[in-house]
Amino acid sequence: MGTTQLETVPEPKYWHLKTVLSEALDQDFAVGEVLPNERELAARFGVARATLRQALEQLELEGRLQRRRGVGTTVAPPRVGVAVGSTGQSWPGESVDGWEVVDADPADAALPSAAVQKLLGGAAERPLHTVRRTRVSHGQAVAAELLYVPAASVPGLSAIDAPAGPARARAVLRELQRLALDGQDRSVELGSARADDAKELDRLPGAPVLVVTTRYFTVAGTAAVSVATYRADTCRLTFGDSGDVEITHEARVAS
Repeated sequence: MGTTQLETVPEPKYWHLKTVLSEALDQDFAVGEVLPNERELAARFGVARATLRQALEQLELEGRLQRRRGVGTTVAPPRVGVAVGSTGQSWPGESVDGWEVVDADPADAALPSAAVQKLLGGAAERPLHTVRRTRVSHGQAVAAELLYVPAASVPGLSAIDAPAGPARARAVLRELQRLALDGQDRSVELGSARADDAKELDRLPGAPVLVVTTRYFTVAGTAAVSVATYRADTCRLTFGDSGDVEITHEARVAS
């Protein structure tokens, strides 16, 4: 067979620089140490600043570096293993899993994204409670979640039981747990941090994140949908026996 065009393409300069920088991080810098500014680094390695930026962005994506507001670029600690699947499936909030309730929007709040509406099916056209939670590991926020619960799934919820804020969120979770969970499915994809998630996770908007979408269902159909945004630079997601990851491929047609 002949040589393909891709095989003749030389390695990009930034990719080689990424390898060199990675070795320097292991040998010359400690975890949490602030890197010199771009001008100093570019001079040190004899490259253009544009090439340096590409290499730094790749190292951030791989979790070797962190960009911190008011601090600069620092050497990241090893990724934290975060379990997102377990043998015993349960409703959100049933066990001590590191999630902390933040707030809840009333059932007449704005509709979720089109993707979430598709998962909810017909329930998306009815009032939805939106519970906001944050997952904390080793004292650091590693994930921000939006849990969408159709009002029909928690018919026992009243304004008296849940007036507003965190109290409403806890009441929604409590009522949800009264249902008999029939199962759940989960998907994981790479995404970019939205402004509100970035603020919650101390990241810059657009930073790489892992988006875990979970659909909880009963015999009657979808009862809730969770969209959890995890920091891609600090998290290593793990799955239990029932947390199988389904790998799918969608063909993309060029416009």
